[in-house]
Amino acid sequence: MGLLKRLTDWIDCRLGVRDIVARELTGYLLPCNINAWYSMGSILLFIFSLQVVTGILLLIYYVPDADKAFKSVTFIMNDVPFGWLIRMCHAVGSNMMVLILLFHMLSVLFMGSYKRPRELNWLSGFILFNLVMGISLTGYLLPWSQLSFWATTVATNSVSSIPVIGQFLVEFLRGGKLVGPPTLGRFFALHVTVLPLAMAALVGAHLFFLKRTGVSTPPFGVKDSKNRWQGDVYRYEGHPGGIPFFPNYALQDATSIALYLAFFLAVVFFDPYLFFTRESFVAANPFQTPAHIKPEWYFLANYQTLKIFPNEFIGLAVQGAAMTFLALFPFLDRGSERHPLKRPLFMAAAVGGILLWLGLSIWGHYS
Repeated sequence: MGLLKRLTDWIDCRLGVRDIVARELTGYLLPCNINAWYSMGSILLFIFSLQVVTGILLLIYYVPDADKAFKSVTFIMNDVPFGWLIRMCHAVGSNMMVLILLFHMLSVLFMGSYKRPRELNWLSGFILFNLVMGISLTGYLLPWSQLSFWATTVATNSVSSIPVIGQFLVEFLRGGKLVGPPTLGRFFALHVTVLPLAMAALVGAHLFFLKRTGVSTPPFGVKDSKNRWQGDVYRYEGHPGGIPFFPNYALQDATSIALYLAFFLAVVFFDPYLFFTRESFVAANPFQTPAHIKPEWYFLANYQTLKIFPNEFIGLAVQGAAMTFLALFPFLDRGSERHPLKRPLFMAAAVGGILLWLGLSIWGHYS
């Protein structure tokens, strides 16, 4: 113990570790009525870290070559010790990341945490959501199976309906007129380098914005009358008399992560093929089109929207308008009220939007 204390004192003398711990952990106060929904961000950080670790382990054996990619994935699943576990964790984790991110965004919307002065928090989170969708799409092609090959063909072909530049965008994404080896190379580079680095940068920015503005007070529960934003002058939203992040809320974060991990491992061990179809285990064949190819569950609403309209461009325009509306929502909803039950117009629009998305997804699944 004496040696450990001397080592701690030596480090503290040079880095001021105790001061950092006191300021950033035990001295960082949160609203006294903070709830478990605020743990979603910590769960997402855990998922992202797990995806990075499992992705690096898969890279040891994965070969990004059109002739070898499927064989290398098969080798990982069948011959590498615990290779199946690493791949299942990575594949299930990508779906879970989208699911938890949707819950996180919904909790922010319903608690009004996107409102002034947290517009940049929302924007950075919204861009992160799109990057997660992008990294999921690019990773989908890498096994080079029938499902991934033809799903990517359909997904990239959808942008061809954009006037003037549509065909150029298709060839840019594919690296040629058809999905082939250049497409695999491009998607591999995006999946393992460009998008993870962009996501890490956005996560850093998101945490920086959160740190600068302070944690928003939940709109329900014990009232916190100490924080009121007035005027356009920057002010950190502190919570005098609140609970310290460590150990109080750190335990809540740890509990939430443990509950997520239990659910995640239950899927991995008891139903690992929940997110796979039969075509996922057949090597890609550019000359044999499967009867029914559908995207992952989180793209089903987009897929069905394109089918509803007689022109794909109209479907893309509608989706683009909806995404733009969501991105700019904090700048459109300028009211100060944050309690969801006291915002009937918001509640009607939000619940209607969720039901519409669920309906389109179910329709897309069975169509």
